[in-house]
Amino acid sequence: MRIPFARAAALALVPVLALSVAGCARSGTKTDLPYVARDVGTLYGAGKQRLDQRQYKLAAALFDEVERQHPYSVWARRAQLMGAFSYYLNQDYSQAIASAQRFLAVHPGNRDAPYAYYLIALSYYEQVADVTRDQKITQQALDSLGELTRRYPNTRYAADARLKIDLVRDHLAGKEMEIGRFYEGRGQWLAATMRFRNVVENYQMTTHVPEALLRLTETYLSLGMPTEAQKSAAVLGTNYPGTHWYKRAYDLMQDNQDKLAKAQTPAAS
Repeated sequence: MRIPFARAAALALVPVLALSVAGCARSGTKTDLPYVARDVGTLYGAGKQRLDQRQYKLAAALFDEVERQHPYSVWARRAQLMGAFSYYLNQDYSQAIASAQRFLAVHPGNRDAPYAYYLIALSYYEQVADVTRDQKITQQALDSLGELTRRYPNTRYAADARLKIDLVRDHLAGKEMEIGRFYEGRGQWLAATMRFRNVVENYQMTTHVPEALLRLTETYLSLGMPTEAQKSAAVLGTNYPGTHWYKRAYDLMQDNQDKLAKAQTPAAS
């Protein structure tokens, strides 16, 4: 999901390591660094310099080298998170996630742990695909954003995560609608109904609910369930009275008054 704010937020909210970086670009720099023993300050400084020069791939390799050569220094902890950040800026999201998770495994109570969770969530969020593709990554983004807000609800990272959760949920609801419309177009009314009901019941605050209620009106009528169709249309009218979705549902129910009347007529004893 290429939303510029996500990348800007990662830059603006970078923790106490105080980076002077902006923007993002892929670097084609080769990162198979030969092993050369160097003091921790030299290695970390070289990584910081490459990061400032937007050579993110090389910066990540240098920060990894800090961790490899000086695993017990305070700089190793910083370099681990800086490496994850560098991978993120290079759009190498799998490596960014792995580095941030490794940081959390070793330093779960560190003051920068919220930022590590934030980097993981952003790395999934940046990969959210359009609704025509598999949504596994979308669900992982939602799970990661949710974990961040649960663990650190009062942080600035959580505030941004809550905004992204709304966008991700809307995206997942859109996928359900896309599948539901596919089933409806093939006359698979029950399968379509289940998808539309899922949107109404589990994604209530998304932009897709009005259409889902209209589609339920259509599929219930096709299933021979006019009373349920009327209920869906009534909910649509109560909550979204001025929408074209309600107008379509209203017209549809008017065209099917005979079905509704028969359904409401008591059976003869």
